[in-house]
Amino acid sequence: MIIWKEGNQNEWTQAHVFSDHKSSVNSIAWAPHELGLCLACGSSDGNISVFTARSDGDWDTTKIDQAHPVGVTSVSWAPSMAPGALVGSGLLDPVQKLVSGGCDNTVKVWKLYNGNWKMDCFPALQMHTDWVRDGTVVIWTVAKEGDQWEGKVLQDFKTPVWRVSWSLTGNLLAVADGNNNATLWKEAVDGEWQQDTNLQHRDIVRNSAYKGIDIVKTIR
Repeated sequence: MIIWKEGNQNEWTQAHVFSDHKSSVNSIAWAPHELGLCLACGSSDGNISVFTARSDGDWDTTKIDQAHPVGVTSVSWAPSMAPGALVGSGLLDPVQKLVSGGCDNTVKVWKLYNGNWKMDCFPALQMHTDWVRDGTVVIWTVAKEGDQWEGKVLQDFKTPVWRVSWSLTGNLLAVADGNNNATLWKEAVDGEWQQDTNLQHRDIVRNSAYKGIDIVKTIR
């Protein structure tokens, strides 16, 4: 995995090369800015690596070994602060939390505790019948820490879904699928999701405008 840095305008050079993984790196995601310069990587070797920049220019590495033993397909960060937390007393520390999808058909939530990543959902979230790109979009919600996650199928797209992504407000969702479409979905006042826009492309859409994976929505 290579990090590139822009020097002069439109001139990019390699800033750092990570060679921690033994197989393809399938997904990368930058952490929320409150957590500093921090990058998560999911690999076909089953591991997730989290690289955090230090002030001396080097990087610290933490790992989630065998997060999905048959391969990690996607990783994404949760917001580091609860909604409204920045408006309050400022006493809340940022939360480091990740979600991952794998070739074992499961979605897992991870949280950093005292420097170690621990699974934060028990059991793993299972509503997919194949790799977490099987065409089914699932929205998972949890009311508060420690409660069970509840999954709801948004739609079966009948084609691989390569990426999904929340808007910053959390009520608009972008879905990129194997039919060359990027669709936008909006949450109604009754909690149901309705398609808002369909953006067609000439080739497979493997990315979307926001950031995310399968879909895990946490109500803190």
